[in-house]
Amino acid sequence: MQQLNNFFQTLHSVLGGHPWFVFLLVGTGLFFTLYLKFPQLRYFKHAVRIVKGKFDKKDDKGDTSHFQALTTALSGTVGTGNIAGVALAIHMGGPAALFWMLVTAFFGMCTKFVEVTLSHKYRDFDEKGQVAGGPMYYMKKRLNINLKNGKVIKTGKWIGIFFAAATILSSFGSGSMPQINSITDSVLATFGIERIVTGAVMAVLLAFVIIGGIKRIAKVTERLVPGMALIYLIGAFAVIIANYQNIIPSFGAIFSNVLSGQAAVGGFLGASFAFMFNQGVNRGLFSNEAGQGSAPIAHSAARAHEPVSEGLVAILEPFIDTIIICTITGLVLLSSGVWNEKLDNQFQNTDMIVFADSYNGESDVDKKAIYDHISKKTALPLFTGNLEINEGKIQNELTIVHARSVAENIKVLLDEHPFTGEIKITEGKIGNDEKNVTFYGKSLIHSAPLTAKAFTRSFFGEWGKYIVSIGLMLFAFSTAISWSYYGDRSVTFLFGSKYVIFYRLLYVVGFFFAGFTDTTIIWNLSLLTVVFMAIPNLTGILLLHREVKTTIKGYWKGFKSEHPDIKIPEKVK
Repeated sequence: MQQLNNFFQTLHSVLGGHPWFVFLLVGTGLFFTLYLKFPQLRYFKHAVRIVKGKFDKKDDKGDTSHFQALTTALSGTVGTGNIAGVALAIHMGGPAALFWMLVTAFFGMCTKFVEVTLSHKYRDFDEKGQVAGGPMYYMKKRLNINLKNGKVIKTGKWIGIFFAAATILSSFGSGSMPQINSITDSVLATFGIERIVTGAVMAVLLAFVIIGGIKRIAKVTERLVPGMALIYLIGAFAVIIANYQNIIPSFGAIFSNVLSGQAAVGGFLGASFAFMFNQGVNRGLFSNEAGQGSAPIAHSAARAHEPVSEGLVAILEPFIDTIIICTITGLVLLSSGVWNEKLDNQFQNTDMIVFADSYNGESDVDKKAIYDHISKKTALPLFTGNLEINEGKIQNELTIVHARSVAENIKVLLDEHPFTGEIKITEGKIGNDEKNVTFYGKSLIHSAPLTAKAFTRSFFGEWGKYIVSIGLMLFAFSTAISWSYYGDRSVTFLFGSKYVIFYRLLYVVGFFFAGFTDTTIIWNLSLLTVVFMAIPNLTGILLLHREVKTTIKGYWKGFKSEHPDIKIPEKVK
């Protein structure tokens, strides 16, 4: 598992973790924001009116309403990225990483508008009469190479195939695996229920919903999304209000280091600007999926007589998902003060590094040395040999770093009892034959457990963690529901609708088994699958930028002729 995790990290470092991907992602949103003259601002009010159904027509074709398409897409994005992803971004990059999440979301509003418009424009209907849409369809129809002799090289077909295959993989890597893993971790920590039990129950519920297809999914999500958001926001504001004196300092922490990187604070070892920026952008994409090409699959199912109106609806997604919900989560983490506190927790082997020398967690010099090692600027000597353990206490003179912090008060247990014996360590990592031994102690924590801890710093006290557990369960479950639809539309594109049932069964089985798989490995896999979808989609919408502008102009021209009494936010010639 460690070798697999290392492979995922290495591959991600040259793809999604590399600056070129960040520039492609943010640059695409920036380009369309300027090229289309800030549509996320000018068209925002009009988008709200469309969602309310003000301009619907009886003969519009599709499987869902505008509101149902929005909630289905939101259920696919509002998930672990909002609870666990924000916590991980701040844990890795510091408070200013949240700022870059918000910047990504602002430009992502425009990216969503463009990708949804194109996908809705070129959608198809399968042999069962259901909508089959998504970026793979505009790729197939519009990304071909036309030669001067009249021949056409069908490059778009192969790009669409790659995207659809990546979507199927991503439905497991983004939509299924991280979601159920976060659910089972949270339920175990909060209620003490074993992961396998939670995974089994949730897998049965998932199967019941997705077997009914998009119409059942839409009916579930249009009720689930508003309810789960309300529950979560009540708990979040209870924390923020209880720590009201930290609200202004929290905003200061978010904005004060956006161009310089984050210095070491408390247990936090620090982060360079490049690392902080990368974490914010990547977690922003994981949260709202703008540019990834997933949400257009849900929006393609909307009943609309032309594509731009549904593209306008998509503008609201990153705003709700990231700018509102992620900001509130970030304020919870910062105002509560838990983001840089060392807390009692069980260590995960993939988050542990055993150094050969002793380092002081309170020393700025030692903190910088460890951070430089983690950042791969310099290398510190790693421990290789046997850890000598007596009654749960390590006898060797060394340092263990867990979750990017110097661990303290470490205890080693075997089957919940103090362990005595030896543990083999190779190059700072625990051997695979030491599976039954667990390490406990004080260190930073991240992902959903960090958010759950923050929610206890409110009027609700320890009851706050139950809000996170319930909210996470609903958020993550709804994400898994939507991603099953993205995957089955991709299966339809590749193989036909008759094979969808096999995909759904495999999806449910994978969902179950992911409930008790290492969290870190799942996060690293999900980051890769995001990249595999985003690259062809971002490239495709950039190539079709002129068509996008022409389509938008056509929409406003038609709208003005149909509604001459309504003032529109666009000059029509």
